[in-house]
Amino acid sequence: MSQSPRELIPVPIAVMTVSDSRTEADDKSGKLLVDRLTSAGHSLVEKVIVPDDVFQIRAVASRWIADPAVQVVLMTGGTGVTGFDGTPEAVRPLFEKVLDGFGEIFRAISFEEIATSSLQSRALGGVANGTYLFSLPGSSGACATAWDKLLVHQLDYRTRPCNLVELMPRLLEHRR
Repeated sequence: MSQSPRELIPVPIAVMTVSDSRTEADDKSGKLLVDRLTSAGHSLVEKVIVPDDVFQIRAVASRWIADPAVQVVLMTGGTGVTGFDGTPEAVRPLFEKVLDGFGEIFRAISFEEIATSSLQSRALGGVANGTYLFSLPGSSGACATAWDKLLVHQLDYRTRPCNLVELMPRLLEHRR
């Protein structure tokens, strides 16, 4: 028995670049994510560049989490291990659920591309207030890997056997 074809459900997505030095003119990773998500048929709600400061990152992420018009937040930058890398610390406390598989699979795929350097990545994903959040490394190559190999498929309702979009209506059912 064949399954009936599904139509794409466009997802409203916000993009945050975490950087103390990037501007709109040289933000390759943020631009790549915007280009990829719009090419896939999704809509950009907002794109911002935020300094690598835990509280500023958390403030913008919290605003988007509280906004019902935003269903996915993509963040790039601040996931390394230097003293200035604080994106995971900023967003992890906001999560109601952690999507452990995102970081695990991202690092497994990255291992094939950059070998043991992938262990430095603290990429992570989670859910907060019915919103998916994904924190990606700051390199455009890492953003391309995350989008092209994971997110484009999981943010596409047509992906079988299952995808994150079909779960969106159920993310807040514990509050009913």
